[in-house]
Amino acid sequence: MTAPQQAVTVLGLGQMGSALAAALLDRGHPTTVWNRTPDKAGPLVERGARAAATPQEAIAASPLVIACVLDYEALHTVVDPVADALRGRTLVNLTSGSPEQAREAVAWAGSLGAGYLDGAIMTTPPGVGDPAMMFLYSGSEEVFETHRPTLAALGDPLHLGADPGLASLYDAALLGLMWSTMTGWLHGTALVGAEGTPAAAFTPVALRWLTAVSGFLTRYAPQVDAGHYPGDDATVDVQIAAIDHLIHAAGARGVDNALPELLKAMMEKASAAGHGQDSYAAVIEVLRPASRAEG
Repeated sequence: MTAPQQAVTVLGLGQMGSALAAALLDRGHPTTVWNRTPDKAGPLVERGARAAATPQEAIAASPLVIACVLDYEALHTVVDPVADALRGRTLVNLTSGSPEQAREAVAWAGSLGAGYLDGAIMTTPPGVGDPAMMFLYSGSEEVFETHRPTLAALGDPLHLGADPGLASLYDAALLGLMWSTMTGWLHGTALVGAEGTPAAAFTPVALRWLTAVSGFLTRYAPQVDAGHYPGDDATVDVQIAAIDHLIHAAGARGVDNALPELLKAMMEKASAAGHGQDSYAAVIEVLRPASRAEG
């Protein structure tokens, strides 16, 4: 006989919170939902969720409470008046915030006698429930392992470490990577598009190139950790010469060059700091805080 699925409460039914609750329902978890605007619970109730009238009722309904609200201020506005209800339960906070807020939250939850995990959702609402999508968690490993089977209903749960601020920190870093990558792709698309190449034709070639770029990252990671950047593939100075070709080609076609100009400026700064003959990974030395770079 199959054991019943764990009951879960979801606080906050914006687009993401509603997607979280729907994924839990799809996998058979008894799901209680609450939202400041009760009407948002309607579609989920039709799918089998139970709508709670108050946050206290919602929290009391399940041993695991998932919060996904606007920000930490909204979280405390909802939970603080009924904080005693969290005693003996676990709060998984998927509300976006800073590492500092996450560290304060774990102490706050501990003072209430509640378990706590901070999390970051690395997808948009349509991706929730897809096992290929990453959900990042940080905080107590014991709490994470206890609830891993339930959290797997939302996506692939990755535990980053005991420091509760790690999920938020990774979230910020990965979003920066996403925006940089997408803007680079858009710049390239604008460049080839200036001579009539559709984005749909350029993109498969760009994706193949990103596979090679991922290999560069794997190669450079140990160099970054060691602080040693052998320039045996392509040096910073070689990259400076190469990016001049991009800037010229884009400028000649009226494409905005703010991004490549910024990248060139960082390369030139690294070269001026003595890294001209090092690999591109050495650019991190001009990105790191001065105290670490000097150390």
